[in-house]
Amino acid sequence: MEIWNDINSSFRKGSVITRLIYLNLAVFLLFRIIEVLFFLSGNPTDLLQWFELPASPATWIRRPWSILTYMFLHHGFLHILFNLLTLYWFGRIFMDYYSGSQLVGLYLLGGLAGGLAYMAAYNLFPVFEPVVSISYLLGASASIVAILVASAFRDPLREIRLFLIGLVQLRYLALFMIILYIIAISVSNAGGNLAHLGGAVAGWFFVKLEAKGRDVTVPFSAAVSRIAQLFKSRSR
Repeated sequence: MEIWNDINSSFRKGSVITRLIYLNLAVFLLFRIIEVLFFLSGNPTDLLQWFELPASPATWIRRPWSILTYMFLHHGFLHILFNLLTLYWFGRIFMDYYSGSQLVGLYLLGGLAGGLAYMAAYNLFPVFEPVVSISYLLGASASIVAILVASAFRDPLREIRLFLIGLVQLRYLALFMIILYIIAISVSNAGGNLAHLGGAVAGWFFVKLEAKGRDVTVPFSAAVSRIAQLFKSRSR
């Protein structure tokens, strides 16, 4: 049990970024293990579907929790690896200017904005009408894009070093990614790219209001704090 104790200690003493990474990893492993057990029993099931965000409002009404759970789910190893690496890199930049509670709040706000953008687009644009009833969204990408864009708007001249490219200012990286998301809507993963744009808007919105003294992440971070206190009380 020494490994488990080390993980538990790292989670309790680690930063908000560490805890978010651990949480996403734990959810990923839990669902993978459960799916393996169902497979071995001869009754394979798509357990993720109950926690993914459906594009159809009629389906979402029966699974309202999915607007929250989808942003902690990942389908494959590369999917979660890329997202968590991005969360680590840009989460550290974000924390140079804001607090850990604001990062958690923006993670949730970005995920919520991404999910709403996804559902709205799939029900407003005719091109999605044939697939709206069978389309689902999962992944932390919208939440992470919100953190990335917020960092870029907070310090647009800050430079980061990209592999094979060199130093790039955050404003150019954010602009390139937003343009890429828009272009990719008609190419592949339309739902994911629409969610990314929703997360980007949330990141911009957060920085603009925070500069005026209004922190839109407070309700989200306060809710997380209350839940954390509840778990601590039960643990005692």
